Amino acid sequence: MGKGVFLSKALAVTCAVVAVAAAATIIALAVVYAQEKSKNEVKPTSTAPPPIITTTPSTPKEPWDHYRLPESLSPVSYNVTLRPRLKPDANGLYIFTGESTVVFKCVKETDLIIIHSNKLNLTKFRRLSGALKVGDSYELFTDFVGELADDLGGFYRSVYVEDGVDKVIATTQMQPTDARKAFPCFDEPAMKAVFTLTLIHPAGTVALSNSLNHEPVNVTLDGEKSTMTSFHPTKIMSTYLLAFVVCEFTFITNELVAGPKPETLIRIWARRKAIEAGQGDYALEKTGPILKFFEDYYKSPYPLEKSDQIALPDFGAGAMENWGLITYRETALLFNPNVSSNGDKEWVATVIAHELAHMWFGNLVTTRWWNDLWLNEGFATYVSYLGADFAEPSWNMKDLIVLNEVIGVMGTDALASSHPLTSKEEDVQRPEQISELFDSITYSKGGSVLRMLSQFITEEVFSKGLQTYLEEFKYSNAGYTDLWRNLQMAVENSSVALPASVEVIMNRWILQMGFPVVTINTKTGTITQKHFLLDPESVVDRPSEFNYEWFVPVTWIKTGAAEQSLWLVKKEDTNPSMITGGDEWLVANIDMKGFYRVNYDDANWERLLAKLNSKHQDIPVINRAQIIDDAFNLARAKIVNTTLALRTTTFLDKEEEYMPWETFRRNLNYYFLMFDRSEVYGPMQNYLKQQVEPLFNHFKNITGNWTKIPEKHTDQYNQVNAISMACSTGVDGCKELTSGWFAEWMNNPAVNKISPNLKYTVYCSAIAAGGEKEWEFAWAAFKNATIASEADKLMSALSCSKQPWLLNRYLEYCLDPKKIRKQDATSTISSIAGNSVGQPLAWDFVRSRWDYIFNEYGGGSFSFGGLISGVTRRFSSEFEYKQLLQFKEANAGNFGSGTAALEQALERTKANMKWVALNKKPVLDWFESQAPAV
Repeated sequence: MGKGVFLSKALAVTCAVVAVAAAATIIALAVVYAQEKSKNEVKPTSTAPPPIITTTPSTPKEPWDHYRLPESLSPVSYNVTLRPRLKPDANGLYIFTGESTVVFKCVKETDLIIIHSNKLNLTKFRRLSGALKVGDSYELFTDFVGELADDLGGFYRSVYVEDGVDKVIATTQMQPTDARKAFPCFDEPAMKAVFTLTLIHPAGTVALSNSLNHEPVNVTLDGEKSTMTSFHPTKIMSTYLLAFVVCEFTFITNELVAGPKPETLIRIWARRKAIEAGQGDYALEKTGPILKFFEDYYKSPYPLEKSDQIALPDFGAGAMENWGLITYRETALLFNPNVSSNGDKEWVATVIAHELAHMWFGNLVTTRWWNDLWLNEGFATYVSYLGADFAEPSWNMKDLIVLNEVIGVMGTDALASSHPLTSKEEDVQRPEQISELFDSITYSKGGSVLRMLSQFITEEVFSKGLQTYLEEFKYSNAGYTDLWRNLQMAVENSSVALPASVEVIMNRWILQMGFPVVTINTKTGTITQKHFLLDPESVVDRPSEFNYEWFVPVTWIKTGAAEQSLWLVKKEDTNPSMITGGDEWLVANIDMKGFYRVNYDDANWERLLAKLNSKHQDIPVINRAQIIDDAFNLARAKIVNTTLALRTTTFLDKEEEYMPWETFRRNLNYYFLMFDRSEVYGPMQNYLKQQVEPLFNHFKNITGNWTKIPEKHTDQYNQVNAISMACSTGVDGCKELTSGWFAEWMNNPAVNKISPNLKYTVYCSAIAAGGEKEWEFAWAAFKNATIASEADKLMSALSCSKQPWLLNRYLEYCLDPKKIRKQDATSTISSIAGNSVGQPLAWDFVRSRWDYIFNEYGGGSFSFGGLISGVTRRFSSEFEYKQLLQFKEANAGNFGSGTAALEQALERTKANMKWVALNKKPVLDWFESQAPAV
C-alpha cells in the first residue's frame, strides 16, 4: 500500500494536496495553490489520530471554514481499500489503514479542492500546479490511518464475549456525518457516487458491505494471514448509506427461494450462538413478505441483488438503512419466542419495516440536504405500520400508530420551543445541528402528518403519487416540493376534492411548528381553530408566514349517525350539521386521523361523559383514548377544568381495551411526576387502585389464574398494564404474585418460568419491593444474559430499586462500558431518573459528570435530548428551574445535539410550576372525593 496523497487528471497530470484543519474538523482535506503553503503545511505524523478540534470561527473567512462543501466538484466514483486491525497495537490502539481514490468532475471552475475528512491521519503531500477545468475528470488518491474507536460512529469497533473470549467487530455508522471518519469523501447526501470497496481482514473473519462480494482471496501481510474481500460496485448512492462489517458472525438465509423476487438473496447475520438458537428466524420469515409488500406499494422492484441485515452488540441507533446491509441493535432484529415478549416481537417487525421502507424512500431517492430529514424518516415511520400490518395482520398495527407516534409527539409539539418539520438549508449546517434533527418531531410528527395526508387524499392516491415520485427521481435527490407535485398530479387524476393544492395544505403543517386545537360548539355549529400550547402564557417567538393557522380536515360522528367531514381553512366557520340536542353526543377527529386536539362546549362534554359511563363501546375505541388524552392536555393548557379531565377516566373500571387504559396510564403518569412527593400521592393511589382492580381480576380470570397468555396482541399489552398498576397501588395479591414468581426464579436460576410478556413488570416490582439480594441476583442475570431483549428488561428493572445506595452504584456503572454498554448508558440513567428515589440522584450525577458524558458519549448518531428530558421530567419548582438555568450557564455551548432539549426542559419546568400551583388543591379534593382512604 503506497503512502501519500495524489491528484491526477485523466490525462495523468500529477499534482499534490495538503490537509487543512477546519471548523470542528469537518472540512479537513484541501488542495490549494502554493501561496497557502505557509499557513497550511501539514507535517507527517504518527499513526495515532489527531485530537478533535472544537473551536468554531464565528464568521467563516476561508472556503474551508464553511461546513458545506462548494458546488464546484461532483464525485463520480470511489475505490476504497480498508484494513481494520482487530487487535490493539503497541500503543493499545485499535487502528485501520486505508487508501481511497475518488473520481470527480469539475462542474465550476476552481483552483481549490475541499473534501471531508475527520480524525484521519494523512501523510506527505505535494501541491496542485493549476486550476481545474470545467468538464474534466480528476482522481484524488489518499492514504490514511484512523482509529477503530468504540465511539459508535464512522468505522468503529464493537466487542462481545463468546465462550469466555472477547470478540472484536469492525463496523460502521455513517449517518449523518461520519463517513468522513472512515475515508476522505464528499460527505453530503446530494453528492451521490458509486462505491467499490475492498476489505483486508484477519483470516477466519467474514467481510460484508452494501453489495455482493467476489470470491475472497487469502493473503499474508506483515506476517499475518489475512483475507482480501472485494465487492461489486454499488448503485449510485449517498456516503451516509455506505456500510461495511468485519466479524466472526454467521447467518441464515432464504436460499433464494423466498422474498420479493427469486433472485433476491436475504440473509440475517448475528453472533453464532444467536443464530444457532434461532433468534434470527422471525426476521428472516418477515423480511421477504415486507419487501414484497413495498414492491407492490411502490410499484417498483427492490433495487438490489441482496438484502443483508445484521444484529450488532454495540450500536448507537435502533437501526440504520444502509442500502443492502442494514445494521441493527440486537433487540431490533433478534427474537426468541421463549424469552422475548410480544412487545419485543412488534419492535422487530416495525423496525424491519421502517428500514426496508427506506430502501426506496431515502435510498433510491434521497433528500438533498438534512433540513428535509423529516421526509425520509417521517415517511418510513408511517409506512412501517403498513408493512408490519401486512406481516402481522392480527396485531391491528394501523391503530397502534396513534399510541406510538401521534399521541406521544403531541406533548413535544405543544411547546413554544418546538420546531417545524423542515427549515432552511442555511439553518442546518453544523454536525450537531444535523444530529439535533433526529428527534420525535422528525420521526413521529413527520409520520403523523403524512398519515393524515394519506387519509384525506386516500391511501390509493397517496401510493400512486409516491410511485411517480420514485420513478422520476430514482438514483438522485429530491425534496418535499417534488413530492407535493407528484401527489397533486395523483389527486387531479382521482375523484378526491381538496380546498387547495396539496402544497398549499401541507406547507402549513411542515413549515410551521405545532398544531391546532379545534373547538366545536354543538349549540351553534361554530367551529374554531387556535395554536395549541401546553403553557398558554409561553412566548412563541418563532414567526410563521401562516400566522399559526392550518387547513384542518375535520371528521365527526353523532349518536348513531354516519361519519361526516369538512375542511376548516380559517380561524372560524359554522356548520349547522354539527348542532346537537337532547342526549345526542358528537365526537370529532375520528380515529385521530388528523393531527390536532378537539375541545367541545360544556354540554357536549357532559353528554360524552354520560355515554362513557353508560355504554362506552358506542364510542370508537381510538376515540375513547382520544377523549382522555385531549381532556388531560386541554386541562394542562387551562382550556378545560382539571376535574373534567379526571372525570373522563371514571368509566375505566368497566373498560377492558388497551388503548384507553394506556392513554390513561400515560396521562396519570404526569400527575405522579408532579405529586408523588406530596400529600396528593395517597388519594391518587387509592383512586387508581379502585379503577384498576376490576381489570386485574379480568385478566386473572381470562388467563386461568395467570397460567395462559391472552390471545389478542393488545390484550397481552393490557395484561401488563393491569399487573403493573395493580402492584404499584397495592391491589390485594399482586405484589405477592410478582415477588413469588421472582423468588421461584431466584431459588432455581436455571429455570425462569415468568411469562416473557410479564418479565419486566415482574422484575421491576420484585426489585422495588426487595433489597440488595434481589438487586444483586438481577445484576448477575443481566451480566450473564445471552439474549439482548432479556438483558434490556433486566437493565431497566434494576433502576426500580428503592435503595439510594444501590441506585448510586448503578449510576456509576453507567459510565463503565465494561458494565453498561455505551449505547445503553444514557437510557439507563434516564430509567433511574424515572424512579422517584433515583431522580435527584440521577440529576446530581449528570450535572457532576456532564463534561465526561458529553465528550465520551457524543459519538455516532447519539443525541443528548433523551437524557436531558429524562433527568428533568419531574421538575416543577422554582428551585429546580434555577438549578436547570445554572446547569445551562455552567455548560454554555456544550450541549451539542441536546441544545433544543435543554430549552424544552426549561419551558416544561416553567409550565409544570404554574400547573402545580393552580391544580394541586382541586386535584387533591377530587381524588379524595372519588376513593375513600385505605
